[in-house]
Amino acid sequence: MIVSSSRDEGRLPLDGNALPVRRRLDPEERREQILNAAVAWFAEVGFAGTTRDLARRAGVTQALLYKYFASKADLTEAVFERVYLGRLDPQWLYDIRDRGKPIQGRLTRFYRQYTGAIFTYEWMRIFMWAGLAGDALNRRYLGHVADRLLAPLAEEIGAAHGGQQPAMEDMWNLHGGIVYIGIRRFIYHLPTPDDPAAAIEAAIARFLGGLPGAA
Repeated sequence: MIVSSSRDEGRLPLDGNALPVRRRLDPEERREQILNAAVAWFAEVGFAGTTRDLARRAGVTQALLYKYFASKADLTEAVFERVYLGRLDPQWLYDIRDRGKPIQGRLTRFYRQYTGAIFTYEWMRIFMWAGLAGDALNRRYLGHVADRLLAPLAEEIGAAHGGQQPAMEDMWNLHGGIVYIGIRRFIYHLPTPDDPAAAIEAAIARFLGGLPGAA
């Protein structure tokens, strides 16, 4: 029996069938392979999924997985950075603070961009799984949303309405109603608009129209 070596890759063995060509990945590519597999895996089965099954899904050994991520907690943190924080664009707040444009247009633009970033199978599924597990990831993310998105949005709305800034609970109601479009699509598999732009614009118009002092 002939045993192939790395020098045999791409050659024909005696039975005439091509040997599989294997390419050694560099460390960054391997880490990306594992991280991408983890995002898909956690979206499918939740955070209760084992690293052994994840390694099998990624096509690596469990030992190799732990070479790149020292623990499941480290891997979960990397998934959090990739799926949640990595999709938030700092440019959004620069645009929302552009007071040379009407507040309704700024809010609509922001929420179209935000939903474009989070309305994915992976984001919605991981968010729901983490919430059901009581995972701190959700609380961290929602705290980030409150401090770095909703609070500045409320400030801009107040500036455009004579200083009457909406309460944070009102901001969460607006935000939650828009995000619920994605929940209906990816969690409940209910019909939703292919393009949620019209629904977003209507929700923002209703919200601004209901504020004290609105014309």
